[in-house]
Amino acid sequence: MKIDRIIGILSILLQKEKVTSSELAEKFEVSRRTIIRDIEDIEKAGIPIVTFQGQGGGISIMEGFKIDRILLSKDDMKAILAGLGSLDSISKTKRYRQLMSKLSSEYSDMLNSGNQIIIDLASWDKSVVSDKIELIKNAIDNHQKIRFTYFSPTGKSQREIEPYHLIFQWSNWYVWGYCIFRNDYRMFKLTRINDLELSGIINEKREVPEYIIHKLQYTKGGDDITVKFDKSLKWRIIDEFGIEISNSDDKDDIFMTFQWSDIPAFYKYILSFGDKAEIISPEKYRQEFKELVKKTLKKYQI
Repeated sequence: MKIDRIIGILSILLQKEKVTSSELAEKFEVSRRTIIRDIEDIEKAGIPIVTFQGQGGGISIMEGFKIDRILLSKDDMKAILAGLGSLDSISKTKRYRQLMSKLSSEYSDMLNSGNQIIIDLASWDKSVVSDKIELIKNAIDNHQKIRFTYFSPTGKSQREIEPYHLIFQWSNWYVWGYCIFRNDYRMFKLTRINDLELSGIINEKREVPEYIIHKLQYTKGGDDITVKFDKSLKWRIIDEFGIEISNSDDKDDIFMTFQWSDIPAFYKYILSFGDKAEIISPEKYRQEFKELVKKTLKKYQI
């Protein structure tokens, strides 16, 4: 896009004393004439550009023009690189790496020197979510609905949603948007989505609420469920919910209240603690879980 290219050119001019139109044309893969038109647009925006002809010539920002040439420090750029690299980890392209290369003349040096922080957001099989992420991102950019088959604990269903956010949380990717079937905002796990496609239908005009997720809330709504954890599991509670969640000392068991609407998933989570977790209330979930444990135990009895 032209605006991306102009921002990139301006970034290079802020970092280099002088650059030729041929260098810019090669970097942004356009003609020299296109670069000249972009330079004219930058001048129209009020930034004075000076052109030097002949050998050693080039394009630069007028000396003495008051503008901060250090938009981002090297540490800032490294932090951005780590974040953009994490997006490339779930993409089949290197678009974010290429973006940084275009926006920063010093980026190639950072690549060669390596980066201390590596963030990999991909699953073991990248193809499981990468194609879905690309399609959903395209739908969000174009304000278009998507359709898919969804597999949940309650069974298989056909869904159509207006997607607004791609979310990486709880070590998994989700899409959050307005579900036409439920007439409400819902979140869907990408690995449970099948037959994903663009609907070709533009989203309705609506007031989209801010996406907010509570640490202890699995999906919107649900009942409050209180669980007692053995004090020996304090390390895991802190690891999963933050040190501020645990307000007990090392001698006491830990009581926590969850808001969870996917009850089968909640039972699965509690089972992962073995005999170190106990549902305290409500009583109906305590009894349901008890029956689940009994049925499981029968399979191992001789």
